[in-house]
Amino acid sequence: MPYPKAHPLTRRLLQRPRRKRPKQRKRHPLRFSPYAWAKLIYLRDRGPTEVGGFGITEAADPKFVTDIVLIKQTCTDVTVVFDDAAVADFFDDQIDAGRHPEQFGRIWIHTHPGFSARPSQVDVETFARVFGNCDWAVMFILARNGATYAELKRAGSPKTEKLSVGIDFKPEFAASNQSAWEAEYLQSVREELLPPLWDQPDWFDEEFAYSEQWPVFPT
Repeated sequence: MPYPKAHPLTRRLLQRPRRKRPKQRKRHPLRFSPYAWAKLIYLRDRGPTEVGGFGITEAADPKFVTDIVLIKQTCTDVTVVFDDAAVADFFDDQIDAGRHPEQFGRIWIHTHPGFSARPSQVDVETFARVFGNCDWAVMFILARNGATYAELKRAGSPKTEKLSVGIDFKPEFAASNQSAWEAEYLQSVREELLPPLWDQPDWFDEEFAYSEQWPVFPT
C-alpha cells in the first residue's frame, strides 16, 4: 500500500534547516543576606539624606552581599561624597583582613531618599569614572519606598547589564544589630542638608542644573 503524500507545506518545513537558538548568558542576580538587607534599610531610613557604602561578599560568591560597610562621607539629599583617606583606609583594612578587592570593592551601594531608584546623571558618571577600570563592578540603589536598581558593568564592554535583586535566606545569617549600625552611621555619615532651591544665588542662572538638585519629580 503506497504511503500518503505529504502536504506541500509539511514538505517545506521538513526540508528547511532548523535555526539554532543563540545561547543566552545565564544571569546571576544580585543577592543580599537578610542581615545585609536589614542593615541597608536601617541606614536608608536613619537620616533624610542619601547614604553610601560598599557591599562585602565571599570569595566563592562575589554577587552575594553579606554585609555593608559605610565609609566616612558627606551626604546631601542627592549626593554622597566619600572621604578619600577613609576609602584608602577601608581598602587597607580589608586587605589586612584577607579579602580580595572583588569581595569589598566591586559593589557600590547607595540609597535615594526619594521614591525613584533610577540613577541620576551624577551616579552614571561616577560609576563610569571610579569603576571603569575594574574587571567588573555593580551599582546598586535602594529608594525610600523599596524600589531597587542594579547594574553590572564589565571591562571592555560599553554596555551594562541590568540585574535582578533578591534576598537569599538559605545560607546562615547573623542577627540584627541596630546598636552597632547606629554607631557606624554616626561615625561615618555627616549630613549636609541643601537649602531651598529658591534661596540659592544661581536660581536664575541658565547653567543651573535643576535636575541635579531635584532628581525625583512627582508624576
